[in-house]
Amino acid sequence: MSMKVDLSVNFAGLTLKNPVMTASGTFSAKASSEFYDISRLGAVITKGVAAQPWMGNPTPRIAETYGGMLNAVGLQNPGAKAYIEEELPFLAKYDVPVIANLAGHSVEEYCAVTEMLNDTDVKMFELNISCPNVKEGGIGFGTDPRMAAAVTEAVKKVAKKPLMVKLTPNVTDITAIAKAVEDAGADAISLINTLLGMRIDLRTKKPLLANGTGGFSGPAVKPVAIRMVYGVRRAVKVPILGLGGIMTGEDAAEFLMAGADAVAVGTAALVNPTAPVDVVEGIRTFMEQNGYSNIAALKA
Repeated sequence: MSMKVDLSVNFAGLTLKNPVMTASGTFSAKASSEFYDISRLGAVITKGVAAQPWMGNPTPRIAETYGGMLNAVGLQNPGAKAYIEEELPFLAKYDVPVIANLAGHSVEEYCAVTEMLNDTDVKMFELNISCPNVKEGGIGFGTDPRMAAAVTEAVKKVAKKPLMVKLTPNVTDITAIAKAVEDAGADAISLINTLLGMRIDLRTKKPLLANGTGGFSGPAVKPVAIRMVYGVRRAVKVPILGLGGIMTGEDAAEFLMAGADAVAVGTAALVNPTAPVDVVEGIRTFMEQNGYSNIAALKA
């Protein structure tokens, strides 16, 4: 006889039927819905959206690598107006909370997209502070505690929804950034975004990606992500969304044990479209087999 397990979690005021979300950047509602019922997920985090359409980077912008992949898509998106008119009505057909990932080149751009999405059905904002700050010479907002705090504070002032801030791992001390955004009003924190990586084409002796470097994701980054979630959990009180290389339910359980309150599946869904719901079922199986009746027991 298998025990009944309760997968539900409260995440920054949102009640989720389970702790699994899609990671921004890899999730297309229309494409994913052809493979599984999106309503089975705890929440969906949509691709980065900016106030105005973004072109993205030149191609080639995807490269495979041992244990993962590199991408330099550059947050290509059709802008908030298209997102409101096309993406959100499609997602409204499903019983799943929508979290919008927000992109911007400046504090003003972040605030503009927040205001455009304030009166929609989006339940939470995820602030992508890995974006390059054009006014500070292209340095990422998330690499400097002062800048991370400033953009968080500015968006929090205009946001009508809870605000989660997504941290970049490309820093010396991620806990300093985490504390800065918590102090600035973040309701939750997600980590990690992609690591910075590169591959060289042996024929041309040049980087494989047109951009040179790209975001490194996939199973190879998981130990880095686990270490960072573990450290940030000890530095902040707000809920944590853990992500980075989750391929199975057991990977997800490891993040929850490290201190995450929910998890997101990204790269795995590019390899296997049903990965997010497979992870939900994998967590359930792991809990049944190991006698955990709810997520709190798993994390204790």
